[in-house]
Amino acid sequence: MVMSMADFKDADLRGARFDRADLTGAEFRASDLDDATFRGSSLHRVRMRGVELCDVEITGELLRVTINGVDVAPLVEAELNRRDPERVKMRPDDPDGFREAWQILERLWAQTVEHARGLPPELLHESVDGEWSFTETLRHLVFATDAWVRRAILGDPAPWDPLDLPWDEMPDTPGTPRDRAARPSLDEVLALRRDRMASVSAMIGGLTPESLAADTTPVHGPGWPPAESFPVKEVLLIILNEEWEHRRYAERDLAVLEQGAVLEKRA
Repeated sequence: MVMSMADFKDADLRGARFDRADLTGAEFRASDLDDATFRGSSLHRVRMRGVELCDVEITGELLRVTINGVDVAPLVEAELNRRDPERVKMRPDDPDGFREAWQILERLWAQTVEHARGLPPELLHESVDGEWSFTETLRHLVFATDAWVRRAILGDPAPWDPLDLPWDEMPDTPGTPRDRAARPSLDEVLALRRDRMASVSAMIGGLTPESLAADTTPVHGPGWPPAESFPVKEVLLIILNEEWEHRRYAERDLAVLEQGAVLEKRA
């Protein structure tokens, strides 16, 4: 259902839910957005004037974010790199750099999987603060590999496994699975994940300066990404970013689940 532009003046919209709503060009004046939650939302070119921004948590990509005249995005990047120096290696420029970055990710993910194995299996299906569970995170990374490596680079128009999990805001696409109700075991998901990681390892292992500088051949048929050509380097940077960030989120949430399990055991 498509609704026309509305003017909310002195309206009480507390608890309202906007799902896939288009608020492009919307204007908020003297409005209360306390305790609001934005997930998977686009906030490009947003302007805020005279606002009070307190106790705010933002997780996402920051580019040219100016607060009180200061672009804070480079400051955030520098701090994240200081906390984990290996993070800077996730933006390589040559084949050897991509191979080194992938080796780092393989090592870090092995550590994270061991961390997850130390928790009760049922907790690996638990969400923390509305985020993906650990098994859902692994399923999403399988989808990312299928989409960007097996489909976009290797040319398979339908590389999907039934356990593939696209991002929540992706529109339903014919032939692309998105079963949020599935509860596979960790070993089942890891077997699928190892297969996909091997595909990435083999592809990156064979990179040359020429293949890295090339563009992909458009793949036709329903699915993601669309039937377009993409620079191979940009596609691989997407994979590195997905792997790095989702491992960071997974470690964050595993720590919360682990603490909860410890407290429950003590009770």
